[in-house]
Amino acid sequence: MLGTRHALRRSSTVATVTSLASFEKRSRIFSLIQPTGVVHLGNYLGALKNWKDILKNAPPCTQCLFGTAELHSLTQLPAAEVLRHNRYGAIAAIIASGVDPQQCSLFHQSSVPEHCELYWVLTCLTSIGALNRMTQWKLKLRVADGSDIFDERVMGQTKAGIFQYPVLQAADILLYNATHVPVGEDQSQHLELSRTIAQTFNRTYGDFFTLPKTILTPTKKILALRNPAKKMSKSDPDHLSAVYLNDDPDTIARKFRKAVTDSIQGPVTFEPETRPGVANLVSIIAAIQGKLAQETVVDLAWVQNHKQLKDYVTEVVVEEFREKRVLYDSISGDKAYIDAVCAEGREKAREVAVQNLKRVKELVGLL
Repeated sequence: MLGTRHALRRSSTVATVTSLASFEKRSRIFSLIQPTGVVHLGNYLGALKNWKDILKNAPPCTQCLFGTAELHSLTQLPAAEVLRHNRYGAIAAIIASGVDPQQCSLFHQSSVPEHCELYWVLTCLTSIGALNRMTQWKLKLRVADGSDIFDERVMGQTKAGIFQYPVLQAADILLYNATHVPVGEDQSQHLELSRTIAQTFNRTYGDFFTLPKTILTPTKKILALRNPAKKMSKSDPDHLSAVYLNDDPDTIARKFRKAVTDSIQGPVTFEPETRPGVANLVSIIAAIQGKLAQETVVDLAWVQNHKQLKDYVTEVVVEEFREKRVLYDSISGDKAYIDAVCAEGREKAREVAVQNLKRVKELVGLL
């Protein structure tokens, strides 16, 4: 017994949405999004469409937990009324995107207090050095990648919440002993930290936490339409850079007409380094149609100029969002329905969270 006490669960750390059917029985998939405003095309293709596909392809006994990470949103210090509004909007967008609350636990992170309790336990196991090596807090603060938290200027502008939020992210995942977590490129480093923290806990207190595997998001990072050097973002000052779930067809068409491409007319190619604007439009089409970028390039052999490409991507996105926009408008106005969905999801999530936190407390000596 003592010889196996600290044994770690070792296996491949990466899976894909298409491989879900082969997942082991009773897998548990976990993912949250921050409620920071109306969902844009990048959020939809990078997360919500992925969740819908997971529910469609996962084995029947797979448990899926999805929801809002509003505790993480607090690092941006939103106004109270704005955050309340965004919490409802995020759940409405999730459901409108095709995520059936009857097939998963859909809830608000803040409604499950065990997240914060586990966060403190894991904080006590996590080194400042490990957090200092994370890149996302530096991107959020717009400081150089090589910046150090011990630099007096950097330290002065860094809130503890932003610096430590990867530990809360680890607590979110490990609280449910999630076996798989769908992540994009910008969060893969944090999932690796979650695995490291789980290993540290298991070595210190006994083998309890599952080491979560990555479900690779098939979608390439969706870039700003007006500046394909950066990703699509709600905070972009250029309102034409992002397409939103509740945009009407005319607005979507106008935004794609203004999208930055390049001076090269003729056949479409997928060259993200040299033709980022065109590659971004190809990525959008490919993600919606469930194809690889190069397959989409072949499909677009008929396109001979940027106008044809922009008209086609407009058509694809308008059709993808047509019913979802109507459903979003309907659901977002029904707060009673959203509250009922989240209350049910919270109860299902807490069934797991309470049991797992109790075991953690026993292992560390708090019970």
